[in-house]
Amino acid sequence: MASVLVVEDDQFVRSALIRHLTEASHTVRSVGTALEALREVAHHRFDVVILDLGLPDLDGSEALKMLRGITDVPVIIATARDDEAEIVRLLNDGADDYLTKPFSVEHLSARMAAVLRRSQAVAAEPPSRVLRVGGLAIDPLRRQAELDGRVLDLTRREFDLLAFLAGRPGVVVARRELLAEVWQQSYGDDQTIDVHLSWLRRKLGETAASPRYLHTLRGVGVKLEPPL
Repeated sequence: MASVLVVEDDQFVRSALIRHLTEASHTVRSVGTALEALREVAHHRFDVVILDLGLPDLDGSEALKMLRGITDVPVIIATARDDEAEIVRLLNDGADDYLTKPFSVEHLSARMAAVLRRSQAVAAEPPSRVLRVGGLAIDPLRRQAELDGRVLDLTRREFDLLAFLAGRPGVVVARRELLAEVWQQSYGDDQTIDVHLSWLRRKLGETAASPRYLHTLRGVGVKLEPPL
């Protein structure tokens, strides 16, 4: 079972999460502030963090950025906020998934299982060769991507998306497959994919109107291929 850090200041919600996760045989530690969460992550190894946004000392979105500065541990956002733009921004900032309160324990369990499968699969992967597509060089083992010798500053999800497409150069990948393989979700909003593609294009020095590497085929999917 997993080692879980619950970051939640509402004592009722916190106790319910601890009880449910403990009954499911997970090892649970819990804190009520962002600074305590950062200390916990710095001193203990966790398989997943469940992070509330409404923390008393620091907004959870800022806490997420600080967590990403010190660890790659999967983070599931638990929030009462349902603004789509904010959810997309959180995913872009490094969240692995999100749940909108109130949610059922079954829903939480399913999302945790998907995130854990993804992280365990990545950890189990053997050393990989560097993927090369035109001037792009993607090293899955070091999780580093370069364009014409320049290291790209990519978020975790941007790297995963780019590496997945680079492993299938010239192949049109359906959005449903991207959601399943990169996001580990059987369903979701296409806007999430569009946002990440937009950020990737910007970092690759291209636009949707003038693509070089990333090409979208309307109603079909996305492919990555070297520029002509």
